[in-house]
Formats: sequence, structure tokens, C-alpha cells
Amino acid sequence: MHPTALSLLQRRQLLAATLLPPLMGACAGTAAPAAVLQLAPSGRLRAAINFRNPILASRAADGTPQGVSVDLAREAGRRLGVPVELVTFASAGQVVDAVKQGSVDLAFVAIDPVRGADMDYTAPYVIIEGAYLVRQGSPLQANDAVDRAGTRIVVGKGSAYDLYLQRALKSATLVHAPTSPAVVDQMLAQDVAVAAGVKQQLEADAARLGGVRLLPGRFMVIEQAMAVPKGRLAAQAWLSGFIEEQKAAGFVAAALRRHGIEGAAVAPPR
Repeated sequence: MHPTALSLLQRRQLLAATLLPPLMGACAGTAAPAAVLQLAPSGRLRAAINFRNPILASRAADGTPQGVSVDLAREAGRRLGVPVELVTFASAGQVVDAVKQGSVDLAFVAIDPVRGADMDYTAPYVIIEGAYLVRQGSPLQANDAVDRAGTRIVVGKGSAYDLYLQRALKSATLVHAPTSPAVVDQMLAQDVAVAAGVKQQLEADAARLGGVRLLPGRFMVIEQAMAVPKGRLAAQAWLSGFIEEQKAAGFVAAALRRHGIEGAAVAPPR
């Protein structure tokens, strides 16, 4: 879009925002001017895509981003009538930093109260599980046996699992890997007892490396949501309506099937 045209559009949107209720357009089909301006202040929707969560995104054979978060970002842009710029990241922590800095307008992240200080969420659209992985010969057999004095758990720094375990653990000690996909390799290299992360990522690591196993069940449920920088209330309201519509219409379920994602469930209606 030409810079002059964008400036004119922004002025019209700001004027309309003062005349219309700020949360009007929470329904995805009727985006209020204020929501459009907050979601695409540069004239395009900058969506953060995290490749380190295989449930949400991955690279296609040609290297382009694909996954449920990519599909949702593009559908949101289509509904808003703005182009979408996919901004890719290697970890959830990097995504959170980008939201804080205002360098992205939309993120796909796990709901967590610590992150909530810098962003506003929709209701979740996908629910996934956090699991523990140990060596085949480990005496640990259950999730509730992990939190013991002397037990070390490696987890991706700044991940939803890291933030949750920092609050939940009473006796075990956390060891931080730079990213979630690095946790199993670091566990083996540094002789750490347990690795924690997305169940699907740990299953892939177990198949790749051998000699390790997942503990049965899960230690936490992770609610994946859409999020915007703190204070963009019109954007949050529109996205909240949008994501509920996509869940109800089967868009999220179809995206999970299309990308071959197993072990993740569509979140229930809000």
C-alpha cells in the first residue's frame, strides 16, 4: 500500500474509532476500524510464527512456513482485508520478546500469567500436553515422582513448561536449554535426569535417539491462544470472536488434520 494512502486510511480509522464503540466488531465478519488499525498499524498484519512448537508450525519442503498458526494468521488477514507478513522465530521466548517490543502484531503462544503482563489473549484454540522424558533405565515411572530433591529437569528457557515448572516445582531443580527442541540432547549430554516439553517433540526425539522413554500421561495441559501486545483491546476483542468462529466452523480441526498433527485437541468453546 502506498504510504500516502495508508496515512489517509489510518486517519479515517482513527476518526471512526472515536465515533464507534471500541469493541464493536468482535464478530469476525465485521471488523471495527479500531481493530484493523491495532492489528495492522503498518498496513499489514505481522504474525509471529514459532517453528519450535511442531504442533503450531513447521517448514514445508520448500522452506515456507506451514501449520495451524500460519493458516489462522492468513485467514485473519483475509477477513481484515490486509496483507499478512509471517515473522518467524526459533523459540517461544523470542516471540514473547517481539510482542513486548511491538515488532509483531499477532502471536500464537501458550497462555501463562507471567506472559500476560505484556500481552492480551484470546480464549485457547488448541490444547496440547506437556510431558516428561527419561532414560530407559531411569527409576522414575510416574509424573508425580519427578519433583524430588536432587532431581534435575532440563526445559527450554522461557517456554510455557519453564514458566509453569518454576511455579509448580517444590524440590526438583530446573536446568535451561536454549530452545525446547534442544532439551533431550542436553539431558543426555549433561547427564540430567528428566527432559520436559511438548509431548510430540519428545516423542520425535525418542524415535530419533533411542534409549529414552516418556513417562505415562502428562504433567500439564497447555492452552494455545492468539495474543496481541498489551492494551490493544479492540484487536483482542476482534480476535476473540474470530477464533471462536474458527473453532465452531471446524477450521482449526481441519488445519490440524491437513498438517498431520496428532495429540492436539481443539479447545472447547469459551
